[in-house]
Amino acid sequence: MSQYDVVVIGSGPGGYVAAIHAAQSGLKTAIVEREPTERLGGTCLLRGCIPTKAMLHTADMLETLKKGDQIGVMASDVALDMGKMHAYKAKVVQKNAGGVSYLMKKNKIDVHLGHGRLAGKGKVSVESAEGKSQTLSTKNVILATGSTCFHLPFIDMSPERVLDSDEILELEEVPEHLVVIGAGAVGTEFASVFLRYGSKVTLIEMAPRVLPSEDHEVCAEAEKSFKKQGMTVLTSSKVTDVKADAKGVKLVVETKKGDKTSSQTIDASHLLVAAGRAPRTQDIGAKGTKLKINDRGVVEVDEFMRTGEPGVYAIGDIVDTAWLAHVASKEGILAVDHIAGKNPRPINYRLVPMCTYCSPEVASVGLSEEAAKEAGYDVKTGVFPFSAIGKAAILNKTEGFVKIVADKKYDELLGLHIIGPKATELITEGTLAMELESTIEELLMTIHPHPTLAEAVAEAAHAAMGHAIHI
Repeated sequence: MSQYDVVVIGSGPGGYVAAIHAAQSGLKTAIVEREPTERLGGTCLLRGCIPTKAMLHTADMLETLKKGDQIGVMASDVALDMGKMHAYKAKVVQKNAGGVSYLMKKNKIDVHLGHGRLAGKGKVSVESAEGKSQTLSTKNVILATGSTCFHLPFIDMSPERVLDSDEILELEEVPEHLVVIGAGAVGTEFASVFLRYGSKVTLIEMAPRVLPSEDHEVCAEAEKSFKKQGMTVLTSSKVTDVKADAKGVKLVVETKKGDKTSSQTIDASHLLVAAGRAPRTQDIGAKGTKLKINDRGVVEVDEFMRTGEPGVYAIGDIVDTAWLAHVASKEGILAVDHIAGKNPRPINYRLVPMCTYCSPEVASVGLSEEAAKEAGYDVKTGVFPFSAIGKAAILNKTEGFVKIVADKKYDELLGLHIIGPKATELITEGTLAMELESTIEELLMTIHPHPTLAEAVAEAAHAAMGHAIHI
């Protein structure tokens, strides 16, 4: 029986990054993965971030070519080939999965395929798909088992027309009418994909606005854009009944406006349930340990990702932090650094960048205007539209804006919120600036090259100081 310093259970972006960092830190490391296809990378790589962004890229290209005549590109008979799209998506996924496997070999990390469970102090059992079991001996364990699609209890997911975010990735035809329950990141991204693929799309959200965790002005702009593109958006709405068969789906939706509630029936070809995700902690060997798992299945950890069980850490979608790939990776590194005795600094979760790859893209970091006021700051804001940015005009993508939230007293940057072209790339400027505790004046002193989309950040800083230049 091999003796390891660290065994990581789960090979998603939290798990495989933790394993690589552990090996690079001189720790003898193993990783356990139960994926039946024997591919590493977890939900993000195999059924989440990577394949969905591939589908979004196809949608972006399709939209760009259809509008090509506006910039002098005459492309006739532009059409979507779902088969070729799936082949392209699979190629991207396979390349990245192969890359993770290569990194395991390069860093001399032992890979054990099967279901990993805690099996007593310093032990992890691994049960293969064939039922064979082995036990690994280890000084430390990092639980990185990830999450799965959350299904609403009143909706039968068995009909082929009712899908979750895993299943819709493999849909071979373009839905005639796709209804999406949930206007968070997953729901809005798939709504953006299939609207541009040619589906009629209805987006339903219980909260009063789409992307409810974002700044209120960003939410309003996103909803306005979705409707302008032809999407039906129902906020303050909930689905109360679903009936589905092989031919389609019938939904009853209640919408609240003020004190009044109205009801309507929607007939659709397909339904996507994008109402969130659930942690995979049901079968990790927690019984008999000091792990504390709440009624939502979330594992309690401290600021160094330690659980209540000595030598056991938990990261990613099974802990109560933002369920994002880049957060899981940082948590994996933090856990390893603590194991290695490097005295690491805990993660500042206020500085986690949030990215939604719908059309237009949405990204944010730090406090929204509402949150900053609730926290007691005397707030000033600056907003600058992409319609006044030369590079946005060149790209023929002028929707959206950059919004800065700052503290009047000390001029500190508190939040950056972007909706528009390449928002998910531009947000890193705000993340770095806030990590360095930058002021708005320091943003203004930073020369932004012209013509670029990043100029909108500098212009928003000017606006926050009360002297916008180009509007």
